[in-house]
Amino acid sequence: MQVRDKIYVNGAWVPSAGSSTINVIDSHSEEVIGTIPEGTAADVDAAVIAARAAFASWSALSVKERADWVTKIGEALTARSQEIGELIAHEVGMPVQLAVGIQAGLPAAAFASVAEQALSFQWEEEVGNSKVVREPIGVVGAIAPWNYPLYQIALKVAPAMVAGCTVVLKPSEVAPLNAFVLAEVIDEVGLPAGVFNLVTGVGPVVGEAIAAHPDVDAVSFTGSTGAGKRVMQAGAGTVKRVGLELGGKSANIICEDADIPTAVGKSLFGCFLNSGQTCSALTRMIVPRSRLAEVEEIAAAGAAGFAPGDPINSGALLGPVVSAVQRDRVRDFIRSGIDEGAKLIAGGPDAPEGLETGFYVAPTIFSEVTPQMRIFREEIFGPVLAIIPVDSEEEAIAVANDSMYGLAGAVWAATPERAEEVARQLRTGQVDLNGGAFNTEAPFGGYKQSGNGRERGRWGLEEFLETKAMQR
Repeated sequence: MQVRDKIYVNGAWVPSAGSSTINVIDSHSEEVIGTIPEGTAADVDAAVIAARAAFASWSALSVKERADWVTKIGEALTARSQEIGELIAHEVGMPVQLAVGIQAGLPAAAFASVAEQALSFQWEEEVGNSKVVREPIGVVGAIAPWNYPLYQIALKVAPAMVAGCTVVLKPSEVAPLNAFVLAEVIDEVGLPAGVFNLVTGVGPVVGEAIAAHPDVDAVSFTGSTGAGKRVMQAGAGTVKRVGLELGGKSANIICEDADIPTAVGKSLFGCFLNSGQTCSALTRMIVPRSRLAEVEEIAAAGAAGFAPGDPINSGALLGPVVSAVQRDRVRDFIRSGIDEGAKLIAGGPDAPEGLETGFYVAPTIFSEVTPQMRIFREEIFGPVLAIIPVDSEEEAIAVANDSMYGLAGAVWAATPERAEEVARQLRTGQVDLNGGAFNTEAPFGGYKQSGNGRERGRWGLEEFLETKAMQR
């Protein structure tokens, strides 16, 4: 049981202005594993004041000096990777053998990577009689989600700080304990006071206060499209920059000439990773109607390999979803798929056998899904795959683009060139070709209502910079 009774403001652990707390629930046992302060708008104001006061001296440091601080933080996170992985396995439900590498490894790598990016970034250039310089935007409000909690924090905090900005962070109240580990690390390495501030609480209070605060110059938000719209509205009052990484309903096109067994088999992992709680999950598999029976057979057999289990002790590839609310929401989507006439070929709405306790959902696959169904249109954020048969490549592309979202996607074809030809026609920010590997240096973000702006690599650094031209 972790009792976190303070927030981190101006380089110190201080009590919240509020008196309420929020329970953190273990996704497997359903037991309370921690408590955090339920922060207030007054806490946000104190954190912003601290960040504003620290901005002048922090932004005046050299890029090398700021990069050195960020590198130290990454190294300290690496030293605690096992602890962080286990903690997030309890909070979110990702099996610990995956969580140590993904939920703990990626954040540490993000701090190291952005430090390197900053040293090679072009901060100034001559354009005619102008010197064009890139400068930190100011105080950044970072509002992070619960599905990859520390990684999404790192993708905001690390580039903002190395750019010369100061930060006020609100982690998700559903999976917040990992953010306290980051704050401990930052405190232990001795980062100057006010550069990083942590305020916990709920979105409508703390998140709203950050987004609307007149002294917050930019907000970086990851979460649902609905919440992202509210953040944008709140930020509009001061015309601040708002970066949004929102929902997805990513299409996975398997072409007629693709290696069907390989494509289907590997795509299941792209759908079910983290119990489907991934914004870029490949949840719509678009396949030639002539190969549908083969695809169904491979997919149904493959689902058996994703039988969920205790994320700490079972060795399963799939754990629970994050909360009772999420479990019930996903099961409701599964029932709607059945009610609307989709063909259920694996899983279903009932609790997996032997897992009545815990927020478990059976990995579920539907076939013969049509664009009119909820499971085609809406982001489920659970281990649910929709297989959509089509009669031509043109129809496959049209079906893939028939979405309010445009975050990610995939194409499988006989050659990389054929896959790229199809990928270029998809309205989405990222496309994997024939199982292309995850690239932490590539830009990540979406088209349409999947958001705006980009994270990772130099593109993520640019989100926290202003451009100034000085004419001579």
